[in-house]
Amino acid sequence: MPPLMLKGLTKRYGGTAVVDDLSLELVPGRCHGLLGPNGAGKTTTLRLALGLIEADAGEGRLLGHRLPREAAQARQRVGVVPQADSLDPDFSVRENLLAYGRYFGLSRREAEARIPALLDFAGLAGKADARVPTLSGGMKRRLTLARALINDPELVVLDEPTTGLDPQARHLVWQGLRRLIQQGKTLLLTTHFMDEAERLCDRISIIDRGRIIAEDSPRALIARHIEPHVVEVFGEGLADWAGCGRRLCRRCEQAGETLFCYTEDPEAVTDALDRQGQLRYLHRPANLEDVFLKLTGRDLRE
Repeated sequence: MPPLMLKGLTKRYGGTAVVDDLSLELVPGRCHGLLGPNGAGKTTTLRLALGLIEADAGEGRLLGHRLPREAAQARQRVGVVPQADSLDPDFSVRENLLAYGRYFGLSRREAEARIPALLDFAGLAGKADARVPTLSGGMKRRLTLARALINDPELVVLDEPTTGLDPQARHLVWQGLRRLIQQGKTLLLTTHFMDEAERLCDRISIIDRGRIIAEDSPRALIARHIEPHVVEVFGEGLADWAGCGRRLCRRCEQAGETLFCYTEDPEAVTDALDRQGQLRYLHRPANLEDVFLKLTGRDLRE
């Protein structure tokens, strides 16, 4: 039985399908990414997957339990990192972990035994007695992540877990999440950081307007949807050169003052740019962000 299986889930609000006939199945011991623009239905999908709300159609199972009827039993074996931190400001770091452990039926002795490893995981080993208001935003985020592991969960649901973290803290969290995968835990991750998804996820579902529009490994998604090379062109004279770029490339997209040239022959493009002399450019391999923008568009979502 997969840790999470959703089949044909639909959820409507005010006549609008926020989640529309969505099916998803997680592989044990792997990290599955759920990517999409704002308003695509990611958070609603997570709430359905945790049994916090009931679908209008479809069915799901979480760790073998039927959703939402048996969700409470299943959530005893799940760790959740929500978008917004919900730490108790009157408690210390240790007290927050102890209190959360009680929700899962842990004795004080059991919770105390787990705290040192969790604080080390989150880079908070010296902060056990610190009060929450004295912590930086990044520390609070890392504490929320540590708290989600107090019950030694089989499945960890992470809703944008590294938002607000600096690069050093992000890498620390990534290392910890890789260790969880090595320990056999299953992760379900939503993130707006495409490099995070590429580094952590074995499989990715891209969701837009409540439907999964693409699903595969990061490498396979890039190979299937995007030419292997991208040349980003910017600077004065871009409008005059854009026609040349479109003749040389299979596909070009302009966003603001940058022209994105997608090609299998980057030298033809860079040679033409070198001869032109005025424009600046960046040549790089295609990545997951290119896939995401191609499939969901470059327009800002509110």
